[in-house]
This record gives sequence, C-alpha cells and structure tokens, in this order.
Amino acid sequence: MKNLIDIPPVWLVLAIIVVWWQARLFPLGLTLEGAVTDALAGLMIGAGAILILAAALAFRRARTTILPHQTPAVLITTGVFARTRNPIYLADVLILTGFILRFDAVASLVLVPIFVWWIERHFIVPDENRMRRSFRADFAAYERKVRRWL
Repeated sequence: MKNLIDIPPVWLVLAIIVVWWQARLFPLGLTLEGAVTDALAGLMIGAGAILILAAALAFRRARTTILPHQTPAVLITTGVFARTRNPIYLADVLILTGFILRFDAVASLVLVPIFVWWIERHFIVPDENRMRRSFRADFAAYERKVRRWL
C-alpha cells in the first residue's frame, strides 16, 4: 500500500481533490472566472498532458524505469529532457494550476508552492542523488546544462 501512495500521480490527484473541495465548499468570495481563465486552464492541463506523454515515450524508448525511487538504466538528456530535468513534475504543476483555474479555486493557489516543495523534497532530490551516484560525470554535466524546472 505504501508503494501505491508513494508515487507522484497519487499526490497530484489528492491535491486536485483538495482544490475541488475548496472550490465547492469554501470559495471565500474569490474568483478569476472568465473565458480567458478557462482557456488558460485548458492550455495548462493540455500542456501538462503533452509533457507527460513526451517524457513517458522517452522513458519507453530508452527502456528504463519511469518510476521514482528506482534507479534508471539510462540517463535521458534529449527531447523534453533537454529543456527540463523534470518534465513530468513540471507537467504535474501545470496540471494542478490548470485545475485550480478551471475550478476557480483561487484560495488553492497556495497549494502550488506547497506541491512543488513536496515534490522536490520527496521525489526530485532523492532521484537526483541516485542519478549522481549512477551517472557521475554525465549527470554533473547534464545538471550544469539543464535546469531542474525550466
């Protein structure tokens, strides 16, 4: 059960549930509602989905694990990984922000930095430490060249 809970999509879904709950039960009179906000929400959710798909395809092509807390067999540095070391986590943040806008849950915007902090602390830092141990000089060069987020 711990392994099922300890994956980023579960945390994203939990955050989206909190956002929906806040929007429905505690709107606090705050709103960003409008056509532009809806369009932006759709663009963010769509961009996040595309990023996840592109990263997942890169993992599949490289025949390595996509799962956090596991050491990949290959260091992927091309495609979306040439722009960000963490395209899936970036996608998660885009999707979360998109749902906040879509549900008009303005007060939930505070969840975005909390979510980023949790993802970094719980997934990114341990993953990067594993990559440093496994790929040494290659990861050091990649880390200097490509930012963690953007």
